[in-house]
Amino acid sequence: MSDINNMVAYDDGDIDTNRSANAHMSDLIATRLSRRQTLRHGVSAMTTALFGGALLAGCDDENPQAVTATAAGSTASVAAGRPVTLTGTVGSGQVANVNWSQTAGPSVTLTNANQLVASFRAPAVATATQLAFKLEITSRDGLVTNNTVTLTVTPITLDFTAVPHSLADIVTVPSGYSVTVLYRLGDPISSAVPAYANNGNDTNFAQRAGDHHDGMSYFGLSSSGANPDPNSSTRGLLVLNHENITQLYLHANGPTPSPRPESEAIKEIECHGVSVIEVTRANGAWTYVQSSSLNRRITPNTPMAFSGPVKGNAWLKTAYSADGTMGRGTINNCANGTMAWNTYLTNEENWAGYFRRTAGDAAVRTATTARQNVSLARYGISEGRSGNYGWTTVTPSDASSTVFRRWNATANAALAADGTADFRHEPFQFGWVVEIDPFNPNSTPRKRTALGRMNHEGCQSGRMIAGVRPAFYMGDDAQNEYIYKFVSTTPWNASDASASDRLAVGDKYLDNGTLYVAKFNADGTGQWMPLVFGQNGLNASNSVYPFADQADVLINTRLAADVLGATKMDRPEWTAVNPATGEMYCTLTNNASRKPVASGNQTGVDAANPRSYVDAPSTSVGNRNGHIIRIREANDTTEATSFTWDVYAFGAGADLDPTNINLSGLDATNDFSSPDGLWFSLPSNVAGQQTPVMWIQTDDGAFTDVTNCMMLAAIPGRVGDGGTRSVTSSAGGSSATVTTRIGKAPGVTLKRFLVGPKQCEITGIHSTPDGTSVFVNIQHPGEDASTPSAPTSNWPDSQGGSASATIRPRSATIVITKNDGGVVAI
Repeated sequence: MSDINNMVAYDDGDIDTNRSANAHMSDLIATRLSRRQTLRHGVSAMTTALFGGALLAGCDDENPQAVTATAAGSTASVAAGRPVTLTGTVGSGQVANVNWSQTAGPSVTLTNANQLVASFRAPAVATATQLAFKLEITSRDGLVTNNTVTLTVTPITLDFTAVPHSLADIVTVPSGYSVTVLYRLGDPISSAVPAYANNGNDTNFAQRAGDHHDGMSYFGLSSSGANPDPNSSTRGLLVLNHENITQLYLHANGPTPSPRPESEAIKEIECHGVSVIEVTRANGAWTYVQSSSLNRRITPNTPMAFSGPVKGNAWLKTAYSADGTMGRGTINNCANGTMAWNTYLTNEENWAGYFRRTAGDAAVRTATTARQNVSLARYGISEGRSGNYGWTTVTPSDASSTVFRRWNATANAALAADGTADFRHEPFQFGWVVEIDPFNPNSTPRKRTALGRMNHEGCQSGRMIAGVRPAFYMGDDAQNEYIYKFVSTTPWNASDASASDRLAVGDKYLDNGTLYVAKFNADGTGQWMPLVFGQNGLNASNSVYPFADQADVLINTRLAADVLGATKMDRPEWTAVNPATGEMYCTLTNNASRKPVASGNQTGVDAANPRSYVDAPSTSVGNRNGHIIRIREANDTTEATSFTWDVYAFGAGADLDPTNINLSGLDATNDFSSPDGLWFSLPSNVAGQQTPVMWIQTDDGAFTDVTNCMMLAAIPGRVGDGGTRSVTSSAGGSSATVTTRIGKAPGVTLKRFLVGPKQCEITGIHSTPDGTSVFVNIQHPGEDASTPSAPTSNWPDSQGGSASATIRPRSATIVITKNDGGVVAI
């Protein structure tokens, strides 16, 4: 989530509304070589294995022409993911055929198996595992000799030196890696659109990159350029969110105060939304294809279709859609979801702040649908709100246009009470998960209402196992909100992964199922509680809110979760699922209203949210640095209704109290604050198999006196690999002690991989299927400037060295590659 420089009043809505009671290659020489017979009739051979540039040879004492071995029979090992070369050498004679074959260990793909020099990448393993390979050489007279090479593969390690803290205005990565700036604010996605001037005078952002790059997915693209190819690591579609704007830099002299000019408001609106762009890699270099027919911008003005139980509901009816089945656009899109059937989920987070609601609206609603006042208050849209960026103050050149008026949710008593003549119901059209087919630029995105309405941060699927109903995990990003999962009614059918009508597959898995909310117990167990009308008090007689039907439960997901007594969390943000174990991780960024003891609107510490403290120089009390919680489903199935949990890691500066704050024992190589972005490497490459790499990104304001925001790589263990810890919170004149559950100290399995430029957020990450290119978004660099003529960052221009002090910063997507061509991080 962004921290926004508010030039024309911006906020996220009423954010606290929950009032409910509840080792490098050159260092690794690994080989084990067996004796072998030489070929008769003057042909002699030997076998070797090469790891990271070091060559060891096997010998044949009976063949005087063979190379003498220097390490015959030695024990060899290599870490998973490293390149291995097998070399056969012929001392004399003539060879007719050569064949390398694997005789033991996890299967690998041999390159050049019919040549003397073959290669492969060491496979992922959970424990040390032996591999063996046989070299069969046939002489021209048909005589055969066999030789064997064996080696031991060990689990992956984080093979880089941790990046130190940095306040520099560049993206810093470890030695041996390179950064390429790929796609920046304003970059044109049509050949007819001119290059970005970056002076505040650019227009037509419906065909340019938007601002505040955020959640992101890469989809492999076939050689024909028309269909998905899950194995393509050189051509693909990159789909990314544009969460918000740094308003100051979009206009020549900054924004004009209200009433806002139409041209400025159009630019700001179009800078929100989603980009779909084609990207290619040629000669090792990544570029985006400006003229691709698949390029697309989805903005707050793009037509949307509602799908699922809320489609056509009375609360979705507006002057734009009298039958409540259609809407316009998506906004404040934060994290994402990559579906197994090649669609992209974008999620509407802090949408509430964009709406104007003037005094007197509550009275009008009381006379028609009084419970809407309860709903609007719970979602942070109180009376007196003017709406972000003042878009409703625009007088459009086309008097019939409702592009700006739609952001005024005030009910007009003189107009139809059903909402079809104004936009009193427009807020109910937001807060949803939106599905996009990136391969069909003419498709209409669908808002998946069965997944509930909230400040959706992201939506990630659990493991997709044939015959098992899949789950989709979500966080509601606001203080004291909840963690959810949706379990589809339909068991997964693997053939759907290659379906041509991808949105129809989305209908199949995302429109029918059960939405659950999480309750975390102090003993390390938890329950998924169903949000189903007619169960657990979710009915018309409920005193908190009288629910009318299941659509009402989904529109008012927060209120339903309140009734069930879900656990209030410290701002649930990104979710990620370990592809090897199925365990779900969720970042809890921070919580300023978490106090040692509950009082009024303040929430007290509990087992799952055990810290409240002061982190100087700030004097604020709360969970300042955040933590990452994880759950293991009962029987490791997505269909489970119970789970166990612990905290993977607590954010903290290395210098903070190790007893009650720096509970994970972080040091200068891995201390962090306010975890936000979260993602596991893909199971299509070794970094996502057996013991996958997890990536953590920060959106911080508490540690930025020490370092800019960052990205870390981790190899986490499993739920329960640590123990319990008694934690005492003493601040603000109160004290409380709770027992929490914490994973083992991460140590060297957690390292800082990247530090961003000034005043940025690191957010959004994905990779090519082979794991050799990692895409990362840098959001709102230089956001704290007070005038566009004196920017506080010059990135990405500063990435190449010196840059003019007046160059405006731009949010951008970067690509990180390993200089030796290997899998990133390992």
